[in-house]
Amino acid sequence: MNGHRLHRHFATFLVIVIVMIVAGSLLLLTGCQGLSGTNGGGTVGVGSGSLAFGAVPIGSSKTVADTLSNNTSAAITISSIQGLGSGFSVTGMTLPLVLAAGQSVSFSVEFQPTAAGNPSTTISFDGQNGQAYVSLSVSGDAVTIGKLSPSPSPVVFGNTNVGSNQTSTVTLTNSGGSDLTISQATMSGAGFAMSNLALPLTLQAGKAAAVTITFAPTGAGNFSGSVTFATTTGKTNSNVVLSLSGVGVTPGTLTASPTSLAFGSIQVGSNSSKSETLTNPGASAVTITKATASGAGFSVSGVTLPATVGANQSVTFTATFAPSSAGAASGALSIVSSASGSPLSIPLSGTGVTQGALTANPASLGFGSVQVGNSSSLSDKLTNSGGSSVTITAASASGTGFSLSGLSLPLTLNAGQSTSFTVTFSPTASGAASGSISITSSGSDANLSIPLSGTGVTQGALTANPASLAFGSVQVGNSKNLSELLTNTGGSSVTISAANLTGAAFSVSGLSLPLTLTANQSVTFTVTFAPTTAAAASGSLSVVSNASNSTLSIGLSGTGTAAGTLAVSPPSLSFGNVADGSSSSITSSLLTATGASVTISSASISGTNGSEFALSGISLPVTLGAGKTASFTVTFTPGASGAASASLSFASNASNSPAVQSLTGTGTAATQHTVSLNWSASTNAVSYNIYRSTTSGSGYTMINTSPDDTTAYTDSTVVSGLTYYYVTTAVDSSSQESGYSNVAEAVIPNP
Repeated sequence: MNGHRLHRHFATFLVIVIVMIVAGSLLLLTGCQGLSGTNGGGTVGVGSGSLAFGAVPIGSSKTVADTLSNNTSAAITISSIQGLGSGFSVTGMTLPLVLAAGQSVSFSVEFQPTAAGNPSTTISFDGQNGQAYVSLSVSGDAVTIGKLSPSPSPVVFGNTNVGSNQTSTVTLTNSGGSDLTISQATMSGAGFAMSNLALPLTLQAGKAAAVTITFAPTGAGNFSGSVTFATTTGKTNSNVVLSLSGVGVTPGTLTASPTSLAFGSIQVGSNSSKSETLTNPGASAVTITKATASGAGFSVSGVTLPATVGANQSVTFTATFAPSSAGAASGALSIVSSASGSPLSIPLSGTGVTQGALTANPASLGFGSVQVGNSSSLSDKLTNSGGSSVTITAASASGTGFSLSGLSLPLTLNAGQSTSFTVTFSPTASGAASGSISITSSGSDANLSIPLSGTGVTQGALTANPASLAFGSVQVGNSKNLSELLTNTGGSSVTISAANLTGAAFSVSGLSLPLTLTANQSVTFTVTFAPTTAAAASGSLSVVSNASNSTLSIGLSGTGTAAGTLAVSPPSLSFGNVADGSSSSITSSLLTATGASVTISSASISGTNGSEFALSGISLPVTLGAGKTASFTVTFTPGASGAASASLSFASNASNSPAVQSLTGTGTAATQHTVSLNWSASTNAVSYNIYRSTTSGSGYTMINTSPDDTTAYTDSTVVSGLTYYYVTTAVDSSSQESGYSNVAEAVIPNP
């Protein structure tokens, strides 16, 4: 293996040597490091394969350093450098130059162009026999020197009003091929100023910057000045001068006559024009460049722009107001010129008004119902709601019964002015009537019509329903009410002013006077008959009004009858002894009406023991005819032992009201009953419980308060008249309780 590896190495080395020898001076590689030399192994190289100098102004130079290295195993001799020219040269290297193996040397390439262009070349470092050890590509851009070119140049401002100023934008362009630096800008000349230039400022080739030059003359006359720009291009310094000039002039002025234009009221759809004069009282001419009108409906005409107004000269033009809608309008003429104080504003005003128009208020007249033979008058008002005057030339009324008065014609109404007149309706027959008022005028509604309406009606008339009131028999001391209806059956309203009543037993209620009834309207009221004696009675109600039957008489009649009597029997009730807590009732009492029917209205029980007596069996109020009877029941329930008494009173319309019945009774103490219980002993029982109920088989309640160890028990809490059911249970020593025993029944006597 070792012999084989050595053999391959040796063969390879031989091939390389042969290649080197064969290549010899024939191999030339441009622009790369590590070119092969002729001595030993390794290469000769430069630090950079190529050098690009970029833009270099003509007349200046640029130098770039590099390194040449001998990377071979033997010394080499650089005897010549080929490819120089076009402004390129090599410095820092003295030929011939011997470089030992591994040695390096520094050198520089300088580019110093003499003409514009983009030169390039290949520099070759050669040996003594012309062998090229290594080559280096170089290139550059030869450019013209940077140059500052202001535009515009010079700057001429022309005429400028004293007190104002003009500005000019100057573009500073580098028209050369290399960078240019503006280091300083020196301004000279009164009235001139410069802004927007921050120094130092470097402009690349072809680039530009803008500066502002302002001319503000301090008086009339010619002004001149300059800006000197100090520039540097490479190593070259230079100055560029920008000349400035301008003329200061005294500004002209404009005055307006009149100073404002008021057009007054102009009807919508028409127009009005007024002249306006502008005068220049200044020392220099004024140029008007713009004249505009603002505000709805205003316009300007009669002037061609631009217009020049010389010193002490004038120009006249026209302003027009043509309103398109009603209402006040305002605006202004704006005059833009070279005069001081521009723009000049001239106020404009006017009012758009609509054509005169009549409106009626109310728009129609309704007279309602007017009685035949009478008349009714209503007022109406005419108003000029337009913007111009209106002349009323004619007015007439049409329709049966209608007439017009209070309007003297012809009559002129200014805008917003009104006039009133009267229309009268005098019907001659019943029924609806219609017509109109026709107004002829110069307004937009030349023929205004006001509708009229009314109804002729007959005179009102009262009718009574019923025509008379008969009350029949009414017991003395009682009263009876009957309703009466009054209706206006005519066509016009009726006012009732009085209602006169005769007959002492009669009265009227529910009629509040005075009272007006419209056509077909009614009123209901009440007449009352309250006799004080048993006899026939008569009277009348006389209704006074403005109806055609101005006095309406309504007859009244009735008969007073004697009052009946009410008897109660027996006159007293005695209940005897009644156990306390028990009740006793008696139903044998009667109420009897005698002589006439009697109405029993209520009943009451009074007395110290009244609460122990109660009435039942009769529903009040009740009316008993003559000779008729009614029964009732009284119950006595004493609350305590001892005698008790009270009075039962029946209130009625009888002549002897109230009818009274005496009530007596005695409460006695109730007998206290006991129930004795015994039962057989139960085996293993140590005590017993006793249960009681008022229902057999259910509802049992234990009545002993502690365990009973005997076979007997006495119940002393029973109530008279009740039935009780008893059971017992046995309890052993473990407190276990047995079921119920058999049931024992006990009936308690009453009392």
